[in-house]
Amino acid sequence: MSATLRTPRLLAALALAALTTTACHRQSVTPPVATPSLTIDRTSAALGSPIELHYHFTVAKDAKFDQNYWVMVHFVNADEELMWTDDHQPPVPTTQWKPGQEIDYTRTLFLPVYPYVGQATVQVGLYSPTTKQRLTLSGTDIGQKAYQVARLEILPQTASVPLDYQSGWNDLETAQGTPANQWRWTKKNAVITFPNPKRDITFYLDLDTGAVFDSQQVTVTAAGQPVTQLTLAANQRELKLIPISAAQLGTGDTATIGLDVDKTFVPAQIPALHNADPRELGVRVFHAFVLPR
Repeated sequence: MSATLRTPRLLAALALAALTTTACHRQSVTPPVATPSLTIDRTSAALGSPIELHYHFTVAKDAKFDQNYWVMVHFVNADEELMWTDDHQPPVPTTQWKPGQEIDYTRTLFLPVYPYVGQATVQVGLYSPTTKQRLTLSGTDIGQKAYQVARLEILPQTASVPLDYQSGWNDLETAQGTPANQWRWTKKNAVITFPNPKRDITFYLDLDTGAVFDSQQVTVTAAGQPVTQLTLAANQRELKLIPISAAQLGTGDTATIGLDVDKTFVPAQIPALHNADPRELGVRVFHAFVLPR
């Protein structure tokens, strides 16, 4: 009698195991829709510094996309803990990806000033913005359809050229609920000083303007002499990479870069803004960075 009672239980258990195995098998053999890869312009970078991320997707020959998926990008530390993300919509929506197509694009990311120094890995995926479900890709799946594509050595912020915001700057501001989103408004003439690397540099300038003017002109100077002039459209954030030669920086131990804005405004003096802010505002700078070349 005991054997008779155990037989249906055993059969049920075997049936459940078979169903589970079949489900897992079906899930595991879902064909990949693309092969991702990522190239970073440097093997190491300091906290707060910009890096160039070159994304590449080789679309599978039988791939079909029923919606526009987002690219998931996770930076994780040595303990596999998530530090920050660069999730984004690809410049070519996935519904326009064609079988066998090569998708290439580059993004610039400023590393957040995060309490971690050491090896980081980058994981990439494709996910639905509505259901959050991820697609199967071809590559090293570290779990939950996140694919390891690159490594980066994170250096302390002190490894980069320190900038001193001198005259012509308003106080640092932070977006409510988003501590990593910070900026400073300039006044009409703003000055940054830093130890002169006595080498050619690339000056990264991530900025925008208000909605008061259709456009603004910003003259970038080095050692008091014009280097270039930028034209900014209203409410359009832009990243400018400005080459400055060692000769333009001068021979002193301290180098100076200036931002001279053609028009400024005071929000409190413009009734349509309904803003009591009494400060003189020029342009809003999210990131400024000096990268010696």
